[in-house]
Amino acid sequence: MGPSSRHISIVVERPASEVYDFAADPLNLPQWAAGLADAEVTRVGDSWVTESPMGPVSFTFAPPNGFGVLDHDVTLPSGQVVHNPLRVIADGSRCEVVFTLRQRPETSDEEFERDADAVARDLTALKSVVETR
Repeated sequence: MGPSSRHISIVVERPASEVYDFAADPLNLPQWAAGLADAEVTRVGDSWVTESPMGPVSFTFAPPNGFGVLDHDVTLPSGQVVHNPLRVIADGSRCEVVFTLRQRPETSDEEFERDADAVARDLTALKSVVETR
């Protein structure tokens, strides 16, 4: 059996466009995405760079769009690029934010569970920050 995927989601009691606009701004990442950016984010060319729990990483987001797609590619300190699907899905006056976590072949089940817990914490932080703005 190949690597598995898990969809981790949270309902946010704010309009999708508001959540998308906030989450799409890389400068806001330290406020909610500790798994990716736990320090200041700076722009370098077409990419963004920050210090992460894994060490220095760079990332690029999907171009701005009206579909709620916030996919982003993260270049790890090893040079490996990880694609992270992220969506903001409208649901009336609220939305659902869905992150698809993929287990890479070199990732143990225990590491995958830790990653899933970290993503869930990040989404909970996003919900908290956006709902209390």
